Amino acid sequence: MSHLKIFIELTRLNKPIGFMLLFWPCSWGLALGYSFNQDFGQFFYYLILFFFGSVLMRSAGCIVNDIVDKDFDKKVFRTKKRPIAAGKISIRNSFVYVFILCALAFLILIQFNLLTIFLGVSSMFLAFSYPFMKRFTYWPQLFLGLTFNWGAIMAWTAMNNNISYEIILLYLAAIFWTLGYDTIYGAQDMADDEIIGLKSTSIKFKKNIKLFVSTSYFITFIMLTILFFEKININMFSILMMLFILSLIFQIINFKKNNPKKCLKLFKLNNYSGFILFLSILNT
Repeated sequence: MSHLKIFIELTRLNKPIGFMLLFWPCSWGLALGYSFNQDFGQFFYYLILFFFGSVLMRSAGCIVNDIVDKDFDKKVFRTKKRPIAAGKISIRNSFVYVFILCALAFLILIQFNLLTIFLGVSSMFLAFSYPFMKRFTYWPQLFLGLTFNWGAIMAWTAMNNNISYEIILLYLAAIFWTLGYDTIYGAQDMADDEIIGLKSTSIKFKKNIKLFVSTSYFITFIMLTILFFEKININMFSILMMLFILSLIFQIINFKKNNPKKCLKLFKLNNYSGFILFLSILNT
């Protein structure tokens, strides 16, 4: 049981917000693809596959992140008790878990067409280079956006076996959504990160952080408006889309950079935002 507890802590399975934020863009891509390809059986089957793929890849990514950041995690109050930083598990055993999780994810990946498999394999570079970004640039949140939302494109190609401007617009919208919510999340660690020399958009824009988050969310809104302009009417799609936008506005209004607990709550709210947007796209 102690080994299971360490594994759960290592992969953050006890904190589902991580894999859900990876999954929602996949669900958006599938829902958008379904609106062009009305095959519900395929849509539902792929939805299940992408969910489990998200859980597996998020879990593997957490372990790699903790291996890379083990020395930094020891110096940050929020992360110093993570299994690798606390010495509860060796680096060698951690890599074994990464291999197993990636192997299982690959078994899911090969259920799709060749284009989707190619995109999935190419995403490994993004996934495993992300932990290093905070050392070199103030824009690790942007790199996370590129990485975390890659699944939207994969989901679209799984349904339609091509890449179109519609999915690119959705991908861009998702990137700026991530840029906003992860800046809120990063505000929790600004003091510690500055001391140990790590970078983030939270630190770069700390004097105007609410404006930066607002701008990121506004660009998300613009991208979605361009994508779904013809669908806007008095219908379920528009009602749900408005709820999604209101959830982002609520975060902006209530965001306080010096209140870590509030930052975490607002960050977690994006799980509901992602679900609402999924339902909205499904009703196009």
